[in-house]
Amino acid sequence: MSDASSTALRPVYLSEYRPAAFTVEAVDLRFDLDADTTRVTSTMQVRRRAEANAEEPLILDGEDIELRSLRIDGDELDADAYRFEGRSLVIPGVPAAFELTVVNDCHPAANTTRMGLYIADGTFCSQCEPEGFRRITYFIDRPDNMAVYSVTLVADAARYPVLLSNGNPLDSGSLPDGRHWARWHDPFPKPSYLFALVAGALEAHEDRFTTASGREVTLRIYTEAHNRGRTDHAMASLKKAMRWDEETFGLEYDLDLFQIVSVDDFNMGAMENKGLNIFNSKLVLADADTATDNDFQAIESVIAHEYFHNWTGNRVTCRDWFQLSLKEGLTVFRDQQFTADMHSAPLKRIEDVRVLRSQQFPEDNGPMAHPVRPDHYIKIDNFYTLTVYEKGAEVIRMLYNLVGADGFRRGMDLYFRRHDGQAVTCDDFVAAMADATGTDLDRFKRWYHQAGTPRIRVEEHWDHEQHTHHLTVHQSTPPTADQPDKQPLVIPLRMGLLDGRGRPLPLKHGDRDGEDTETVLPVTESEQTFVFREVRERPTVSLLRNFSAPVIVEREFDDDTLRFLVAHDTDAFNRWDSAQTLVTGRVLDFMDQQARSVTPRLPEADIEAFRRVLNSEVMDDAMIAATLTLPGAREIGEELDVIDPDGLYAARDTLVNQLAEALEDDFGRIYRLRADDRGTGIDAESMGRRRLKNLCLGYLGDLDRDAYVQHAVDQVRAARNMTDVMGGLRVLADLDRPERDEALGAFYDKWHDEPLVTDKWLTVQATSQRPGAIDDVERLMAHPAFDRHNPNRIRALVGAFAMGNFRAFHAADGRGYRLLADFVMELDPVNPQIASGLVQAMIRWRRFDARRQGLMKAQLERVQQLPGCSDNTREVVDRALAPGQAG
Repeated sequence: MSDASSTALRPVYLSEYRPAAFTVEAVDLRFDLDADTTRVTSTMQVRRRAEANAEEPLILDGEDIELRSLRIDGDELDADAYRFEGRSLVIPGVPAAFELTVVNDCHPAANTTRMGLYIADGTFCSQCEPEGFRRITYFIDRPDNMAVYSVTLVADAARYPVLLSNGNPLDSGSLPDGRHWARWHDPFPKPSYLFALVAGALEAHEDRFTTASGREVTLRIYTEAHNRGRTDHAMASLKKAMRWDEETFGLEYDLDLFQIVSVDDFNMGAMENKGLNIFNSKLVLADADTATDNDFQAIESVIAHEYFHNWTGNRVTCRDWFQLSLKEGLTVFRDQQFTADMHSAPLKRIEDVRVLRSQQFPEDNGPMAHPVRPDHYIKIDNFYTLTVYEKGAEVIRMLYNLVGADGFRRGMDLYFRRHDGQAVTCDDFVAAMADATGTDLDRFKRWYHQAGTPRIRVEEHWDHEQHTHHLTVHQSTPPTADQPDKQPLVIPLRMGLLDGRGRPLPLKHGDRDGEDTETVLPVTESEQTFVFREVRERPTVSLLRNFSAPVIVEREFDDDTLRFLVAHDTDAFNRWDSAQTLVTGRVLDFMDQQARSVTPRLPEADIEAFRRVLNSEVMDDAMIAATLTLPGAREIGEELDVIDPDGLYAARDTLVNQLAEALEDDFGRIYRLRADDRGTGIDAESMGRRRLKNLCLGYLGDLDRDAYVQHAVDQVRAARNMTDVMGGLRVLADLDRPERDEALGAFYDKWHDEPLVTDKWLTVQATSQRPGAIDDVERLMAHPAFDRHNPNRIRALVGAFAMGNFRAFHAADGRGYRLLADFVMELDPVNPQIASGLVQAMIRWRRFDARRQGLMKAQLERVQQLPGCSDNTREVVDRALAPGQAG
């Protein structure tokens, strides 16, 4: 047995990458499935690489498994013919090419990590990305080892009637002892992280899809029997994604069968295993009674994301885990484009940027800061981050903008022609884009290896005599712990000019002399000046349109300019962004005034600007709601040198209350116009109406008046869709009124047998803004609805509290920090992947006031000193506490 405890915390470096001495060309796996002890027999065709040293031993990865026998070309090896070194099985003196048979045992029921092979609610399930396959059998468990897999599954027929693996089914049959078997074959070489196995009592929703070339593909979504009726939306989403990928990128599905399995007990959102995607049930199951509009949209997006991986991740995969964004950043970009095409492109852009600014930008400015392509890690599990995914997608988007839609398609086509069936790097992808379009992208590649969020500072000068407008752009990136010196990046800066009535002006600059009213400025130096000709009045500059680069713009806006842009900017994203900037500045002003014991007042001009938005006849309901959804305290706090949660919330609460008071009649009228709309449609118009209705109810609920509280109560009782039920319940959850407890109690009584709905009940209380929310969380942690080991329940309660309740988690007495540390220390031995994610709620402790710094640091030190602390959690905590780290 391998000794996991002997491995010290040692970084893995990109610079140390070397191909393995051997490759497994094909593997035949047999699983004799038993919950306590599963016997795995792996027969591998192994070959030494031509460039490898003939004396190098074969090294196989293995963790928490028990070796039973080894055979080379049929001959069993004696115990002295191999050795264990930490988590590696080392076999010296092997031939250049041979058949290796490994027999080992693993223990699914005892595997609480949810990595490798484990039991989820009585169903065998696997999760192998990034390094879970080594928990199943000894193997060269790295993404550049691509093999053809054949798999035989044997199990009790009554308990596990469905036996699934990757690829296409070959055969199946019964055995005389009440067991049965099924054999699968995947003809496409793949790395071990894409292996999948599922066995259980499941039922399938089956459909068909005809590809552009006329092939018929069978589609199956497997769930427990009682959930089969909640897969219609997932199936429709899958078929839309398959058609979109054909029409947009010319990519057809390549197997005869595509399968999805819904699992409630799953660390991740979903996994793109070749031909057998395993999904967290939260991202499969939906109907109007149990799922909100956000749930429906998330399911469509993630179904598409995992399907798109079939080409961007599976057919072409990453050479090593440092290249993770090669598949994830690219596939996130693809799913973002899909959603934009299916729904509203501006709204999708706004939602993506909200996530980027509120979560990824802080990551870029914290102790876990790393480039899109990291240069080192200790546990790769900790680098499935927003930087790799979301910022990685922004890097792809910038490439798309630089080479254009047609150029990007040519680059994708060349990428697949060159690398189909290979494990490659981010450089290979950029090279395909450069070669297909004739674009020099060498400097652009700095985005992949430079951490931190760039800042753009803009200076303007209008020359009324020469009729020119000068725009000087300065770029810089703050130092991060591992990279004190930053180089200039290639930043595509999309912009336009507006005249005094909000009309777009023609942009004449450089060699451009046409009538285009929008352009992309290629910012490549630390300082550049762009001159626009024939500008006959002082213009208003609309900058960073559609958020054309993941940067922070430092620009001195006066309030009148911001209100002008909210009203007139022809770019939908910038209209929204100007409103966000206006509100953020006003909250900071309120904080300053309250600190000086001055009672702040919202300017009438601000109120009128938001009234115009609320009553707009041009914007649709969804865009109105997005514009009037104010930035959260966490996001506004990033503008402060020292985050003061108490002052921040006092100021934001005051602003919200004053806005609600001033627009009460408007909010009430718009709410009433939509209050009787109890439809269940999930089209864009229906979802937009519900979004605006519930935004209005939220503002009215802030006034805590009987009539509006009754609106919320009535909506919870009478709504025909979960979106409106939760809209009312969120209002009540923030109040100290008897109606709150009555509504929450009735909700639980109705839905306590539905785990995904119960998760909503946990989250709405965990994120409540009323005093005493932490008491509620502590009480709920002992409630029967909370399973301390189920990842969904943990995220719904503890994760929602720590990451989503800025006010209560950062309570001045430090109770929130202690609660989280206690839970992380309990969870870490059981599921280190989830534990290490939770503890990140405290790692930016240096950004807060001195008292909170001390309280958070003390809890991080408690976790650090936990006996047997996992590598996952230790890496995060060590980085947070290391001297000189950013906050």
